[in-house]
This record gives sequence, structure tokens and C-alpha cells, in this order.
Amino acid sequence: MQFVVRQPDPRAQHRLLQAGTHPLLAQLFAARGVQDARELELDLPHLLPPTQLKGAQQAAVALADAIARGQRLLIVADYDCDGATACAVGLRGLRAMGAQVSYLVPNRFTTGYGLSPAVVDLALQHPAGRPDWIITVDNGIASVDGVAHARTHGVRVLVTDHHLPGPVLPAADVIVNPNQPGCDFPSKSIAGVGVMFYVLLALRSELRRRGVFDAAGQPRLDALLDLVALGTVADVVRLDANNRLLVAQGLKRIRAGRMQPGIAALLQVAGRVAARLGSADLGFALGPRVNAAGRLADMTVGIECLSTDDPARALQLAQQLDGLNRERRGIEDGIKAEALQMLDQLDAGAQTGTAAISLFAPHWHEGVIGIVAGRIKDREHRPTFVFAPAEDGTLRGSGRSIAGFHLRDALDLIAKREPGLLLRFGGHAMAAGCTLVADGFERFRAAFAQLAAEWLEPAMLQRRLEVDGPLPAQWLLPEMAALLGAQVWGQGFAAPLFSARVQVRQQRLIGERHLKSKVRLLDAEGVATDTLFDLVAWGRTEFLPDEARIAYRLENNTWQGVTQLQLVLEAVEG
Repeated sequence: MQFVVRQPDPRAQHRLLQAGTHPLLAQLFAARGVQDARELELDLPHLLPPTQLKGAQQAAVALADAIARGQRLLIVADYDCDGATACAVGLRGLRAMGAQVSYLVPNRFTTGYGLSPAVVDLALQHPAGRPDWIITVDNGIASVDGVAHARTHGVRVLVTDHHLPGPVLPAADVIVNPNQPGCDFPSKSIAGVGVMFYVLLALRSELRRRGVFDAAGQPRLDALLDLVALGTVADVVRLDANNRLLVAQGLKRIRAGRMQPGIAALLQVAGRVAARLGSADLGFALGPRVNAAGRLADMTVGIECLSTDDPARALQLAQQLDGLNRERRGIEDGIKAEALQMLDQLDAGAQTGTAAISLFAPHWHEGVIGIVAGRIKDREHRPTFVFAPAEDGTLRGSGRSIAGFHLRDALDLIAKREPGLLLRFGGHAMAAGCTLVADGFERFRAAFAQLAAEWLEPAMLQRRLEVDGPLPAQWLLPEMAALLGAQVWGQGFAAPLFSARVQVRQQRLIGERHLKSKVRLLDAEGVATDTLFDLVAWGRTEFLPDEARIAYRLENNTWQGVTQLQLVLEAVEG
């Protein structure tokens, strides 16, 4: 592990200071590419307008017409947290504007991802009645056959998605996707839930234009921003300025106690306090509980939790999600242990010495392979694919990548080099999925490793961790931890990590799974400070050396009403 110190743009840092930004925040923001204080404006008037999103106005007209005619709308969602929140946003927003709308979510294990012809057949037999319109959320841009099948049966299709399109777009009536050709929307990283939120903004504007609502009586779509924030963070999309605004507004509402019953229930089962909620809590506490439904069972549980207005029912569903998440963790831990053992046993020249890793076992659970791939990728710093058998006899794979290796582009090239190997694939640069023919694992493993060897230089395979350098002693305070915790951090806008050489004075295990130490910080001359700081390392049982260079983050620990600063260990250099 090598630490690399982020270098702020000095001119941007000066501009931020001149605008009144706290000196530490000015350094951190400038090191993350913020050039001007206007990029830090997180109030709703600074939201990018829906008029810039290609297809949003066309979608608004089509939906307004459908509402006026009393037509049935059916949302087809993805089975992850982004899809579930997008579905809940769509249900709540469309119903508030007078639509007849229901939903259908594909099953990971039977129908697979997206609007397939099989899902369309289910939609045609939906208990709420045959739909006039299918609205995809967080999927659909790759559903060429499914869209064609729907239109053959006289059902119109609105695709709302954010994934990268393939060479052929589906022949949908309307497509809203910032990554489709010809779309100039600046926030290419918006999540699926954000795209649906934008469609609702455009629809509300269209209904105002038609006189259905006036400004005073129109539905309050900002009430949906807690869901938008959750889906955006959980989907690990890059937090550009517009996404940070959406997340900040959602967090603001939650902290003020204004949230959907399902969000409140998830906070309760996760043991989180709304007033102190941070973006990391959305990603590591709430998101996994919603995702667990799609990984092990049916995302209907998650969608119902997020869309019900009954607090008691929301809590009941949140408790189900919490139970599923505990089950998911157990399955994941077992597969991860097997995967790491498999890596240790493999001949280094055959796999671990290569630039990419592919793993498969016939008894692994399809629902957790993406999480395991992420864990392996983090440990080995290699693009990683993990496969499990699907019910139809094919192999389903989930991949996670490192900087410099675009996973979806890699799958596209493998599909061209190995005709007939990949039945389906899709995703992003850093995360993607694919389906292989039943006997295709070894072919894929070899092709994936070969491509990584071509694309990745040895230096790119060195584990590097970006840090923000030493933190001046005067800022090692609970107030500073609170200030940092109040900001919106996430993918592409990393939470601050500080580096320091420390002298370890005491250390012990707590709960047999975590390390707790007392440390003194060393200055540039190696002189230890007088103050002893608590250092906690979650999930680490290996003791630290007497002296070490560490990367840490600030956190406040409140116990029995007393708040104290603690340093949270993220990595040890070397």
C-alpha cells in the first residue's frame, strides 16, 4: 500500500477561501476538483433544469396525455436500491399527479435483469390490468427485444435509465437517459432514481402549463428527495455537483425529520439517528438493507417499504429487510472465505500473478457475487469477476474494477473476441455484469486476463490510496469531525482521509473483531505529541507495529451523552 497525497489547485483553493469557505474545506474541495464556490451551492434553485435532459419534455407530454386519458401506467424497476428508490419515487410522484400507476420488478433468479420479453409477458398479465404504458426505471436502455415485444402487443414504452447504451437503442416511444447519443445533460453520472425524479419535474411543469396545477397547488416533489439521496448514494455513482445537491437536499430533509415512513423505519432498524445522518450512512447502513431484498428474495419488499404511507407497515417491512441483510452477510462471509482460500491455493502464475481475477464455484449464491467481487478487488487491486450458476443453467457474473480499466468496454471487446461466449452484458466503468454460456468460465477467465494484461501497466496494479496529507493538530477536534461529517462525500468526491506517523502506546481487541489503540501523532522530526488519541480499526485483528504511517478519518464517538473524537484507521502504508 502506497499513500499518494492529493494536491489542491492553489488558485481554486484561494478562490474558495476568498468566498468564505473554511480553510480545511477549501483545501479538501480544491483537491477534489472544485474550482469555484458556486459549485458548492446546494440549494434547489441551483439544480440543473429538466429542459437540458434529452427526452424529458417528450416524456412529460406523453405522461400528461396518458393521465388525461386515464391510461394505466406500469413501472418496471431494477432489483437494486437505485431501482427500488426510483420505483418508489415514480409511484409517489405519478400518483400525486393523478396517474393510475402500479409496478413490477423482475426477479434476479428467474427473469433476470431489465425489460426482457418474459417480463413484458408478466406485465401483460399484471393484476392491476394490462398496461397502456410501461415505464422502465434504472433499466431499459439495453432492452431491445423487450421493448420490441411490448410494442408488438400495443404497449407503449418510456425508458428512463442511466446506464451506458449499446450499439443499438431500443425502439421505445421515449428514451430519457443522459448517456444516450445527443444528450447534452451535464450530469452524466446521475443515478436511475435521479432520472425518474427529473421526468417528474418535467411532467409537473407540463401539467402546470396545461392548467392542471398552479404553483401553489402543485405536488411537492422535494418531498421525494430522501429517496433520491438514498438511491444516488447506494448506486455509487460519481457525486458531481448536481448529484451532491440532490443528496444534500435529501439529507437535509431526513435530518429535519421530514422523510418517508420507510426511510424512518430503515433508520430505526439500522440504529441510526436521523439528526446525525451522513451520506456514508445511506451507503453502508440503509442501502444494503434495501439491496438485500433483491439479492436473496424479491425487491417487492424493498419497494413496498419505501412506498407505503403506513409507519407500522413500513417498520414491519424494514425488519424483514434487516433480517434478509443479516442472512446476506452470512452467505457473503462464507463465499468470501472460500474465494480467498481459492486465491491462496491457485498457482501464482495461473491467476494471482495476472492483471485480472475470475472466480467461480458451482454452489455460490448469485445474489451476493457482486459484493464478493468488490471485496476481492479491494484486497488484490485487480479487476475481478465472480460467477455463480443461474437457474437456467447459464453462469451469471458480477465484476468490479480499478482505475484505468473500463469494465463494460472490456466486456464489449471480449464479446467480439469470443463469439457466443457472452449471452448478455452491461454496466459501467467500475461495475458490470454478464451472463455466460454454461461451460464458458475458463474461456472468459483467459480472455479477461489477456485483456487486462494488454490494458493495464504494472504501475496501475500497485495499490495506491489517495490521502489528504497530515491534519494540523489544532483541527483534531470533535467540532471538525462534525463539520466534515455534515458534508456530502462519496464516489468521485471521496471523504477526507488524513495521513500521519503515529506511535502506538496501547492496543487491544474489542469484540474479537476490531482493534482499538491509543496513539500519539509524530511531527516531521519524529517527536510525539502530548495528546493521546483513540484509534479504532473496524474489522482488523492484526496488531499495529510500534510506529506506523496510517491513513485515518475523523469520527465522533458519543457514549452516555459524552462526545469524543476518535481516529478511524483505513490503511497502513507498506
